[in-house]
Amino acid sequence: MLFSEPVFVFLFLPLLFLVYVFVPRVAKNTVLLLASLLFYAWGEKFFVLVMLGSIAFNYLTGLLVEAGRPRGLHKLFLVLSVAGNLGLLIVFKYADFLVANLNLLLVRLKLAPIHVPPIHLPIGISFFTFQALSYVIDVYRGHTKVQKNPLRIALYITLFPQLIAGPIVRYQDIARQLASRVVSRAGFAEGVRRFILGLGKKILLANVVALPADQIFAIPTHQLTTPVAWLGTVCYALQIYFDFSGYSDMAIGLGRMFGFRFLENFNYPYISRSITEFWRRWHISLSTWYRDYLYIPLGGNRRGTLRTYLNLVIVFFLCGLWHGASWTFVVWGLFHGLFLVLERLGLGKFLASRHPAAQHAYALLVILASWVLFRCETLAQAVSTLAALAGFARGSGLEYHLSLYLDAELVIALILGVIASTPALPYLVHALRRKRKTLQLACRRDFDTLSAIGEVALLTVVFLISLSWMAAGTYNPFLYFRF
Repeated sequence: MLFSEPVFVFLFLPLLFLVYVFVPRVAKNTVLLLASLLFYAWGEKFFVLVMLGSIAFNYLTGLLVEAGRPRGLHKLFLVLSVAGNLGLLIVFKYADFLVANLNLLLVRLKLAPIHVPPIHLPIGISFFTFQALSYVIDVYRGHTKVQKNPLRIALYITLFPQLIAGPIVRYQDIARQLASRVVSRAGFAEGVRRFILGLGKKILLANVVALPADQIFAIPTHQLTTPVAWLGTVCYALQIYFDFSGYSDMAIGLGRMFGFRFLENFNYPYISRSITEFWRRWHISLSTWYRDYLYIPLGGNRRGTLRTYLNLVIVFFLCGLWHGASWTFVVWGLFHGLFLVLERLGLGKFLASRHPAAQHAYALLVILASWVLFRCETLAQAVSTLAALAGFARGSGLEYHLSLYLDAELVIALILGVIASTPALPYLVHALRRKRKTLQLACRRDFDTLSAIGEVALLTVVFLISLSWMAAGTYNPFLYFRF
């Protein structure tokens, strides 16, 4: 079930909220847990049992870590938890990839290949596995108390707003909210506002640029031209940002509607002036997860320069692999790791002495090139597409040209997407609020009234247009579900 589907907006969400409001406080967590399991089972059916197994395993290992602390066995149980969680990912996410690559080696050695049936990838398995891992690790470190109530652990892992595409929520951040929370009128209103903005990002921007992006990346590389390659890359860059940040906005908004506060997951990553800054702004919950649970335990930057560079490469190798069982994802991760190392080697200092526009251009070029690696199905396609971007296109432009993809709707979406990917609108709002302070009291009240009416009108228009496009069955993929 997608947040951008009519069945969710018109049936699941209103019915759930109606039940949630009227049940006693003691039953609210149970209602949310059952609803979250139904939400997941709607698309995954039998594989909800995999998630239930993960919940039971991590609840048990969390208890064992805490119980084994006085006897010095807590580290052993932590290793058991890490092995079990990674084993789950390996079986369901990487088994096919590992077998396929092993078979290439076996064929070269003239040995019989291994045949295994295709394994279904449960939606969101990377997200809920990382959440469960962070809980057990934090119990081991003493950063959070072990939770003896299985219902709360189950709700933490299954909570439907962030279940299948994040943000990755730390248990310690919502432990108190799992025990007690209040749905206030202001919090609910903010949640609705955030949900509508996320829905607009998804339906009105990401979906519009997604179709030409998919069409362009499906063009045979020998027929690709440089202008078309650039259009496809820019469309995909906007698609993945508004798809994922829109989902995160909807998740954060839904959380607020039920009394939860999730941390932000994006902070205008495309205004970055370096790749280091990009990873402070993009998918913040994942980058901080790798920082706290892998980079720092490996030694971070405390064990010398060479070890720091190695740690960065390891982290981004695994970050690429986390996104998908494909060499293109691995190379994408290593590509980012390479530029992080280069920036530490001196590129960062060099860029800092350049004009901000040059810094921004550098970051955007690297980011756009990396999205080509991320989007292409094979490394060969990625190399050919990057060559086309650099001006070494082989296509004549007779069969695939810009006019096939550029229409008024796409042009408007591109303009709005570029503006919305910067803090231009928040800056304008902030400037108007500063101007408000200089107004006389009566004028200030009028200003506040007009601002409130304008915001409600804008949100209403975005919501109604989004609903009409949903009803029309427009192109509606969610990129991060496969991760």
